[in-house]
Amino acid sequence: MGVLSYLRKVYDLDTLDTRFTSSSSAPYQTVIDARGDSIAAREAEIKARSSAPPPKWRTPEFFLYYLVFIVVVPYMFWIAYDVSKPSDPRYPKYERYLSDGWIPGRKIDNSDAQYQTFRGNFPVLTGLLIFHPLLRKGFESLYNPSARGTRGSSRLDQRATFDFAFAIIFIVILHGISSFKIVAILAINYQIATKLPRHYVPTATWIFNVGTLFANELTMGYRLQVLANWVGPPWGPLAHWGYWLDNWGGIMKRWDILFNITILRLISFNLDYYWSIDKRHVNTLEKGLDPASLSERDRISIPADIRDFSFRNYLAYALYAPLYIAGPILTFNDYISQAKYRAASIEWPRTIRYGIRFLLVLLSMELILHFDYVGAISKAAPVWSDYTAAQLSLLSFFNLHIIWLKLLLPWRMFRLWALVDGIDPPENMVRCVSNNYSTQLFWRAWHRSYNRWLIRYIYVPLGGSSFRSWVSSARSTITYLLVFTFVALWHDIKLRLLIWGWLIVIFMVPEWTAAYLFPKRKWENRPTEYRMLCCVGAVGNVLMMISANLVGFAVGLDGLRSILSSILHDWSGVFFILTASSCLFVGIQIMFEIRETEKRKGVTMKC
Repeated sequence: MGVLSYLRKVYDLDTLDTRFTSSSSAPYQTVIDARGDSIAAREAEIKARSSAPPPKWRTPEFFLYYLVFIVVVPYMFWIAYDVSKPSDPRYPKYERYLSDGWIPGRKIDNSDAQYQTFRGNFPVLTGLLIFHPLLRKGFESLYNPSARGTRGSSRLDQRATFDFAFAIIFIVILHGISSFKIVAILAINYQIATKLPRHYVPTATWIFNVGTLFANELTMGYRLQVLANWVGPPWGPLAHWGYWLDNWGGIMKRWDILFNITILRLISFNLDYYWSIDKRHVNTLEKGLDPASLSERDRISIPADIRDFSFRNYLAYALYAPLYIAGPILTFNDYISQAKYRAASIEWPRTIRYGIRFLLVLLSMELILHFDYVGAISKAAPVWSDYTAAQLSLLSFFNLHIIWLKLLLPWRMFRLWALVDGIDPPENMVRCVSNNYSTQLFWRAWHRSYNRWLIRYIYVPLGGSSFRSWVSSARSTITYLLVFTFVALWHDIKLRLLIWGWLIVIFMVPEWTAAYLFPKRKWENRPTEYRMLCCVGAVGNVLMMISANLVGFAVGLDGLRSILSSILHDWSGVFFILTASSCLFVGIQIMFEIRETEKRKGVTMKC
């Protein structure tokens, strides 16, 4: 296999996550068994091609788009690089945020706290990725679970025992004295699920876990010094003792920042247990399914055996080391199923390709931070009016890409760790942030495991959505508002994130309205006109998504106002916006065709 051919496989959707290329309702083992059936594969390919229009890659229209790409994309990178040169007159204002880099003659913009933490701990995380699975292998060679029960329950006993023991050691090293706080919260949540009358469990679960989010924030992670000041004299003996204990906070003293992701697992355990009570009679054997070869949908929907909802399994799941810090998120049912039987989708050649893809993304991030100092510029409280409309727009645009990359890298590394360890969680980032044109589909692809969690535990219980009438549309909008209010509060209890969450829903309304007013079925005889109409609407979607994410994760509402007023203060800025929108139009046409190409390969992704 040549280098280019291997790179194509590295960037294949199947390498990223088999969930994108196979049905969630079909066991992956059937995909493996069908690989040698060339006739069936050929028939499936013909069927897929017949459902999609002919490719447009070699049409005159797309050759024009290629010309735009050849000119515009390098120019975009040049603009961001040009304002990041030491010769730029504004360079001294943000130079203090730059660090020494590994590329000769260039510093690195390592000013983002999240990426700085990940980058600084990368060697340790790499060591854990290697050491943890090897330690499990050693443990499995020494530990022989009870011979009673099925092969699956024996494997679960073996894995859960190791996960439980490693998790305790892991959080003690990470959080020191605060590990007792974490175990206490987990114990209370477990009691809510297993001891309260059944009809109280959902309400009590939500009140307790959302309340924990607020309590963690207000008490700064229950700092003992703060608590002592509440019950005793300020800086009295009790407060000094609390201060001394707080200093034994482990490697990561701010455990409460990481705990938001654990909250999702606590809710998952409680609600999976709650739903299992009604479904105890439904098991894999009665449904005629092989428990060793379940589809992903069945792994999630079929409840674990009631005996599997033990405190040991619960703690092993909630504190599972590879996914503890940042996810991706796995439901309790799925964790138990994969602990019993290794997922067929975990194959070493694919895992190696996934690791190579992760390293290439890491290299991309490093190159961008060495040549485009957009983060440092934003932190230095710049006078936005000093920049041209093109510079402002491209600085904002690249800022969003850095946000995307700084989230993508930890998620992919932790997922890689889980894959090496024998657990297959969902991939969090489906597409590049620049390969999105729909607000609704963008949020399905961004932090995908969290999106799936929201659908299972909030969206569906609230009734889902329907846009067939104005009444159902209004109800659905309220549902989305409730979901994104939780999303905003879960990220952080800040007003700008609440505004961001509401902006997302507001910006979805035009897309829903357009889909209602211009249904695809009425344009079947005019596909080109419909494609152009959709593209115009998608340009507006992209501009709104950029604005919402700048508010939530970059410059805030005031910063966005300053940027927009600086861009639009004269006609040159307005002309630039029109030009940029034309370029977005070209890019979105390419996005449309990428998805049509996927359909021709039999891949239909809802994002």
